[in-house]
Amino acid sequence: MFVLTTLVFPVVLALLCVGAALLVDRVSGGFLPAMLFPAVGAAALIVVSQLSTYVAPLALATPYVFVAVALAGVLLGWGRLRAIAGTWRASPWQLILFPLAYVLALAPVLGAGRPTFSSYMALADSAVHMLGADFLIRHGQDYSQLDLHNSYGAFIHAYYDSSYPSGADTLLGGGARLLGLPSIWAFQPFTAFVLATAIGPAWVLARRVGLERAWGALAALTITLPALVYGYELIGSIKEIVALPLILTLGALVVEHRRWLWRGARGAIPFALTVAAGVGALGVAFGAWALAAALVLATVALIQLASERRGREGAAPAGVDTGSALLRPRSLVALLGLGLLILLVAAWPTWADVSGSVHVAQAIASTSNPGNLHSSLRPSQLFGIWLGGNYKLVPTGLALTLTYVLVAFALALAILGFGNAVRSGWYAFAGWFALMLVLWLVLASYATTWADAKTLMLTSPVVVLMAWAGIAALRASPLRLGAPLLAFLLVGGVCVSDALQYHESNLAPTARYDELSSIDKRFAGRGPALFTDFDEYALYELRDLDVGGPDFAYPAPPLLHASSGYGRPVTLERVSPAALAAYPLIVTRRDPTAVRPPAAYRLLWQGTYYQAWGRRTGARPATVHVALSGLPRARCLALAKRLGGWARDSRVGRLFVALAPQLVNVSTPRLRFIRPPGWARSRSGILMRRPGTLRVAFRLPHTGAWQLWLKGDVMRSLRIAVDGRSLGSLGAQLGGNSLVLNTLSPLTARLSSGPHALTITRPAADLEPGDGGAALLSAILLTPAGPAGEPTLRTVSPTRLRTLCSRSPQWVELVPRQ
Repeated sequence: MFVLTTLVFPVVLALLCVGAALLVDRVSGGFLPAMLFPAVGAAALIVVSQLSTYVAPLALATPYVFVAVALAGVLLGWGRLRAIAGTWRASPWQLILFPLAYVLALAPVLGAGRPTFSSYMALADSAVHMLGADFLIRHGQDYSQLDLHNSYGAFIHAYYDSSYPSGADTLLGGGARLLGLPSIWAFQPFTAFVLATAIGPAWVLARRVGLERAWGALAALTITLPALVYGYELIGSIKEIVALPLILTLGALVVEHRRWLWRGARGAIPFALTVAAGVGALGVAFGAWALAAALVLATVALIQLASERRGREGAAPAGVDTGSALLRPRSLVALLGLGLLILLVAAWPTWADVSGSVHVAQAIASTSNPGNLHSSLRPSQLFGIWLGGNYKLVPTGLALTLTYVLVAFALALAILGFGNAVRSGWYAFAGWFALMLVLWLVLASYATTWADAKTLMLTSPVVVLMAWAGIAALRASPLRLGAPLLAFLLVGGVCVSDALQYHESNLAPTARYDELSSIDKRFAGRGPALFTDFDEYALYELRDLDVGGPDFAYPAPPLLHASSGYGRPVTLERVSPAALAAYPLIVTRRDPTAVRPPAAYRLLWQGTYYQAWGRRTGARPATVHVALSGLPRARCLALAKRLGGWARDSRVGRLFVALAPQLVNVSTPRLRFIRPPGWARSRSGILMRRPGTLRVAFRLPHTGAWQLWLKGDVMRSLRIAVDGRSLGSLGAQLGGNSLVLNTLSPLTARLSSGPHALTITRPAADLEPGDGGAALLSAILLTPAGPAGEPTLRTVSPTRLRTLCSRSPQWVELVPRQ
């Protein structure tokens, strides 16, 4: 799977994009720069996927439509492809830029060596996009069959049935389904690939300011991967990552307008398709960036028309092929008309409900919810340098000082670059840059924290581009010796910023999600299923079970009272027995402290991380269900007496009691006081911030096989030993929710009764991704291995109910007889 998702998948996407771009190039007159092919091809495929999923019966054919479009492009553009191949052989820089950008963008996943994604514990929106990518290709944009009584249907309805932009999702879903890949593991390679396509327009723009070969390559890479963009790619901000290469492509078409603006109506096709793809991916909000580019082109066209009218230019403008005609009002109208027609058709799924799309854009721009941001981002982050492991937090100490020093250099370079662009007569380039800054300032003035951050990220590459324009100006001046030093500072600042984010990235737990997927396959169609853990990625992994979660953003209505709110612990005792009867399946996390589901359910399957419980055929809901876990003994005895009185008449029903397993708890408060140097106390436990070893003693009541459980979030692998004997290592196991303690997979060992010494070691830092990621230890527990370590269900007579209060009962139920 790792090779398929990280190597085969991007290669297939690249072939599809190049084929689609060849078709666009052919129908538009053959003027597209070759470096724009991946981005323009991706735009064309977004348009295709939006239209094919809009007609729901064609949705499943989307991957094959991709192949058909690409093959048509190769057949019709074979001659152009051969010519481009010959050009690229003479220009190796262009060949290596795309894979190099892809590798850098996907570095955390590649470094982990397993299918995963890096948005974990950062932004759960990626779960929605995985869900949408799968749903839209399987069912199209038809939401009439959704079951709104559970979280799966509620999520799809709340997002995609409300005109939420889905262009990125349909492209992801179509590409992944072509190879039979799960969207969850194709997600990060997809975002890395799409971001890598921005290298093409970045290269074109860098060449426009005079940077070629190695200089152009360095410029293109830093334009594509500045710190803020890299951070958004790592958190899986898929809509913005897909929109970025489209915005840069519009900029490239603006500065290369002489290639197509005078060629007739067909020249508008790439521009219109790029705008339509942007609208599909980002909604009507993309119109702001399209308008900026269109204003520059309109100004250029009007100036040219006025110049020709006055007779000041008797030949085609410089840079236009000798066979092309001068711009005439009639040709300008034809170009505009064809462009608008293509935009209307290609973005029809958005225009069909444009009011809904406008509402979504307004809601995002005006929301007071800052999302995962602690505070507003700073304008200084525009310059691509942020020497901290997290773009959301301000660096401290020396790192902050160095950040602002490097930002000051980048600012000076950008001012120099803009001045040189105006002085050199690059008016289209300078105008596009100026409008991009104006757009950012306007949106920043009216948008709230969340939308402002997105606009800041989308503007950052343009500002870095202008800094490179300043370096190009220095290379052509008497101060050319300073250009390499400033280029080194700019490239070094961006690279170090990205490396720090790589270091602190948190990667999704692959094995746990593979186990969830196996549950989905095993029990597909046997839902609806109740999911008691908080993990919105389960919506994708359990998509065939009509899953509901009471603590999700969109809880199932029957489960509204089963948790204290979004992301908070689930308490099954809060669900009425009648409401619970609607769920044939319950999926729970394996946790030695977890409460067993009601007596009506039996364990169907158990893995390393999860348990699947099935409702017994004909089981009747309990008439009484009383939670006893954690109650004082006196309270337990009082409840037992009352329940015993109800159940003395055998015709009423039977009493069932769930008994907790034997548990040895290494007290968390003690851990806070014996922690190694550099390990800090927190509300939930201890933070293992530095290498070190925790040593703690415990005592076992009897000899036998025991399971050791750790609770917490651990990205960096920990080495575990008892009495100096290694039990193994635990790492890359994250729960993603600070409100619900994550339980790591257990380690098993045969231990004697009596005292033992446990050591937990965090090794020294290395170059693995996530070395600076989550490292929280909340609790240490031991249970007997096997059935003795699981809750026990007992049928008990009313007279013996009181005797169980000393045996850690979890709950008692009164179940009517059949």
